[in-house]
Amino acid sequence: MSEMEDVKAAEEQTSPATDATSKKEELVGETTEELPPEQIVTETIDEDGDEVEEITQITKKVVKRTMKITETSSTTKTSSLTAPAKLYGKDLSEYDDVDVETLLAQLSPEEINILAKEVDPDDNFLPPDQRCSYECTKDPTGPLNRKKLIEHINKQAIETPDQPEFEPYVKGTVRGKKWVPPPRDQRDVEAEEKIAIDLGDEYESALKDATQEEIIDLAAILGFHSMMNQDQYHASLLNKGQPVGMGWDGITKSTQQKVYPMDPPNDTDVEESIRRVKDDDEKLIDLNLNNIKNISEEKLEQLINALPGNEHLEVLSLTNVGLTDKLALLLAEAIEKSKTLRVLNVETNFISPPVIVKLVQALLKCRTIEEFRASNQRSQVLGNKIEMEITDLVEKNTSLLRLGLHLEFNDARHRVAAHLQRNIDRIRKDLDLRLQFRFFNNLHRNPTRVQ
Repeated sequence: MSEMEDVKAAEEQTSPATDATSKKEELVGETTEELPPEQIVTETIDEDGDEVEEITQITKKVVKRTMKITETSSTTKTSSLTAPAKLYGKDLSEYDDVDVETLLAQLSPEEINILAKEVDPDDNFLPPDQRCSYECTKDPTGPLNRKKLIEHINKQAIETPDQPEFEPYVKGTVRGKKWVPPPRDQRDVEAEEKIAIDLGDEYESALKDATQEEIIDLAAILGFHSMMNQDQYHASLLNKGQPVGMGWDGITKSTQQKVYPMDPPNDTDVEESIRRVKDDDEKLIDLNLNNIKNISEEKLEQLINALPGNEHLEVLSLTNVGLTDKLALLLAEAIEKSKTLRVLNVETNFISPPVIVKLVQALLKCRTIEEFRASNQRSQVLGNKIEMEITDLVEKNTSLLRLGLHLEFNDARHRVAAHLQRNIDRIRKDLDLRLQFRFFNNLHRNPTRVQ
C-alpha cells in the first residue's frame, strides 16, 4: 500500500459516521500527438575491424487525456427525542390541576396509614411520635417503671454469655505477638544528650540549694509551659505558692464546678401586657416577653397590631417565643408605623432570611429604632445574597446604631461595622453641639462678672 493510500485509509477511519464522500472519474477526451523523430548515430567496429556508423531512429508519441471528476457528499443527521417524564402513564403537567384534598378524601384509613409511613413532614412543631414512621403494634403491659426497666436491662446483660476467646487469659503471659520498638538512630540519641552549660558559681550554688517548688516557679517565669501542669503554672504567675506534693509528675485534678442558680422563669402576664399596650400606658416603656413558650399566635398578633397606636413603648423583647414568618411580616408593617420604639429584639425564633431582610427594610421608614437584634434563627447561614441586601439597607439607615446579626462574609461585616460607627460618631457630634448651644444659651441669659 502506497503512502497516499495510507493517508486515505486513516482519513476514512477517523471521519465521522454521519458524513460520506464519494468521487467518480469520467473520460471526456483523448488526443495523440507525434513528436519529430530523433536519430542517434553510434560508431562501432565490425568483424573485419572496420569502423561502421549505426543510425537509430526514435519516434515518440504524446497521449493527452481529459478526465472529469465528480465528487458527491452526503450528510446523515441523527436526532434523539427525549420523552417527557410520566407518572402512572400520564405527563407530570396533567397533575398540576388535581385537587389533593379530593384525592385524600377517597383514600381508606389503611391507605392513609401507608401514605403517612412514606412521608416525613419537615415540621419541628410536630412531636417526634407523629413524625416517626415506626408504630408499635404491641399492647402496653402497664405504666412505665424506669427502675424496673434498668434492672431488667442489667440482668439481661449479666445473663448474656460473653463471646469465647481464641486464647484464654493467663496472668503473666502475653497473648499474640509483642510489639518491640525499632532501634533508634544514633544521631537522634546524640542530639538528645544533655549539654553542659557553665552558669557560674553563683547561679550553680543558687540552683543547687533551690527546692523543687522554686525551680517550678522559675520554669513558669521563663515560659516553659510543657514542664508543668496548669495549676502549677497559674500558681506561679499569681504568686499563690505551689501545691504541696505535686512535683514535676503532678496531674491536674478537675476542680469542682461552681453552681449558679438558674434564671427565674419569666412571669410576665401576657394578656395584661397586651392590654396595657393597647391602652397606651405611659408607664409601660420596656416590655420583655423572652422565653415564654405558651404564647399563642393570636396573642402575638394582637400585640403586634397594637404597636402602631402606642406612643410610649421604647423597648420590645420577643426572644424565643416561636415567632414565625407570618408574624414577622406583621411586625415589619407595625415597625414602619411606630413612633417611639428604640430597641427591638427577635432573636432565637423561626424567621427565614428573606423575612429578616423585610424587617431591616422596615427600619428605613422607622427612624426611631437604634438597636435591632435577629440572630440565632432556624437558618443559621443567611447566604451571600441576603447578607449583601442587608448591608445595602443598613448603609441607607442613618439612625441604626447596633445590629445583632451573624454575618459570615468579611465584606458585609466590615461595611456594616463602618457604617454603624459613622452613625455613632454623627450622633455624638450632634449631642456635643446641642450641649454647647445649651451652655452658651444659659450663659447669655445669666451673665456673670469675672473679678
